[in-house]
Amino acid sequence: MHRKRWITGIIAVPILYLLIAAGGMAFYLLITVATVLTLGEYNRVVFPAATGMAARLIPLVGLCLAPLIVWQAFYGHLTDVLLIITVDLIAVAALTLPIFKTDRHAPYLVAKQVLGMVYITVPMASLVAIRSDANGALWIFWILCIVAAGDTGAFYAGTYLGRHKLCPWVSPKKTVEGSLGGLAANVLVALLMKLLLLPALAILPSIGFALAIGISGQVGDLFASEFKRSAGIKDSGSLLPGHGGFLDRLDALLFAAPLAYLLKIGIF
Repeated sequence: MHRKRWITGIIAVPILYLLIAAGGMAFYLLITVATVLTLGEYNRVVFPAATGMAARLIPLVGLCLAPLIVWQAFYGHLTDVLLIITVDLIAVAALTLPIFKTDRHAPYLVAKQVLGMVYITVPMASLVAIRSDANGALWIFWILCIVAAGDTGAFYAGTYLGRHKLCPWVSPKKTVEGSLGGLAANVLVALLMKLLLLPALAILPSIGFALAIGISGQVGDLFASEFKRSAGIKDSGSLLPGHGGFLDRLDALLFAAPLAYLLKIGIF
């Protein structure tokens, strides 16, 4: 498993670096593809096998609107994202009306579909908004390094030092020691990469930024685990050998990205 993870990383990281550095349409297409694939994995986890046309259309509506949300972020029209989500809500709510005749749980289909849009599509669109700034590529690299460091730090600290369970009813292997090790790695890598990428940023706000990203990322990781445990699966997909699916790999970033965007425009 570790060998597959390293091979996937060695192949994926250079491609990811080039697309982030290129920006523009290349970065938009990267985020759009990742968004659709991640949302598709989410839909397979939370939606049961649909029997009627209306029920099958509900997740498809989200998949069709997701690229449009990312497109609006690409052009800086973030206010239009709220409009698209509102249209999505109205459309899927209308689709549940015939379903409710035979299934009293039909409103929950709307809740799960709209949650997917907010949980996956909006955070991915926030990455496009961050990249659109003058130093956007550097910020994206910085955020990704912080998130990856937290994941790696938590894994190794938990493996070698873990004694106290963090949230065993959701993720039995995660420990308090691993969580603290992840946050320490968040801060250490954030300060190191700040010197290399964004030296003008002040140290104390950068530490606060790293801790906020780290905590939100850990919550995002546990939140994704809730879906997988409730569905009785280990991984959301298999497109990334050694890592599982896109949702498995992006779970922390989905919570960290929108918070990073808000902190970036509000503090720095």
